[in-house]
Amino acid sequence: METKNQVIETLNNHVTVRNFSSEAISDEILNNILEAARRSPTGSNLQAYSIIVVKNAETKKKLAVLSGNQKHVEECPVFLAFCADISRIEIASKINNRKLAKGLELTVVSTVDTAIVGMSANTAAESYGLGVVMIGGIRNDPKAVSELLNLTKGAYVVYGMCIGYPKSGILPAQKPRMARELIIHNEVYDSSKAEELVKEYDLELAKHYDKMGINQADKAWSEPISKKLETVRRANLKNDLEDLGFVLD
Repeated sequence: METKNQVIETLNNHVTVRNFSSEAISDEILNNILEAARRSPTGSNLQAYSIIVVKNAETKKKLAVLSGNQKHVEECPVFLAFCADISRIEIASKINNRKLAKGLELTVVSTVDTAIVGMSANTAAESYGLGVVMIGGIRNDPKAVSELLNLTKGAYVVYGMCIGYPKSGILPAQKPRMARELIIHNEVYDSSKAEELVKEYDLELAKHYDKMGINQADKAWSEPISKKLETVRRANLKNDLEDLGFVLD
């Protein structure tokens, strides 16, 4: 029996694409991607997410700046903003004369729902030969993004996604992943070789960057990651999300 199929192949061939051609994505293909995403699993059928489809050049330009001056946000044909959204749950509570008990769990569930939906959209897009890159920088200023996209109270953009056809049809080289033993654990978690395997991954990733002509540290994963996370990132995020209607306690 054949154990591989088109979905498996699409997932295994994933690469991040940041250089897009000017070719438009047809309405039919975009709609198919969005409909596939809508069929994603969702916690307790809450469907606590929304997707903003952005094609307007001026809006994308502003989002690019808010995301840390990432030019591909401006240059991609379509930008999708994936939002955790509890506003409809608040409507359900209102209809039934109940008060919504917000808490950390609801924030987590809505954020997880949003992540799952985005991954479905990613896979669907790549199945059409489109390139995709996720944009976490959209969380740099959640309130400014919320205002720009006219989000309702109880919604925030968890991440963005640039979608488009790869420039000149060329895909970047696939980046190596960590050793399977670091990620997949049988029955119980096993960290006995974690440090050794991280060091091996540093070297493997460094070789990958060397082949691409990218100047990178010998500890190609651990050094930049540890440097980036030496200080708290987006320190205002908690306050911003609470202002937008979420509870993080």
